[in-house]
Amino acid sequence: MNRITSIFGTPEITGEQRVHERTTVGVAGRVVWRDSRGTTRFNSVVIRDLSETGAYIESVSGSAIPLFRLVSLQAERTDQAATLPPALKHGRVLSAVYRLGPSRPATGTPEGYGLRLLVEPRRRASVAPVSHAVMALATA
Repeated sequence: MNRITSIFGTPEITGEQRVHERTTVGVAGRVVWRDSRGTTRFNSVVIRDLSETGAYIESVSGSAIPLFRLVSLQAERTDQAATLPPALKHGRVLSAVYRLGPSRPATGTPEGYGLRLLVEPRRRASVAPVSHAVMALATA
């Protein structure tokens, strides 16, 4: 049993904390970025795990992408386009590499990358209305 669950007795504390639901897909794509010298580089990738604001990609070919590099992610046109987030359906999405997957023993390059899609997230409909007293304090 999880230690936190045993201390507090509620499974909600250790539950899913993601804001957007993730979908497992297998869509081919391309990642384009500039290296430290300004040369444009690209990798062919497979998009494996996708949400509205993030993606996990597996590199098929190309060189290693440094951590925290800004990249453009583009999905190939496919019959799975209905499962893609709206921003990725319409072309390239600016993204940031925030996680590197395990390295391949033969080449030393990461097998995959975690990307944060730099898009404006949808607003949640369940946002509590701000009271007049709070607004008066905020504007004073």
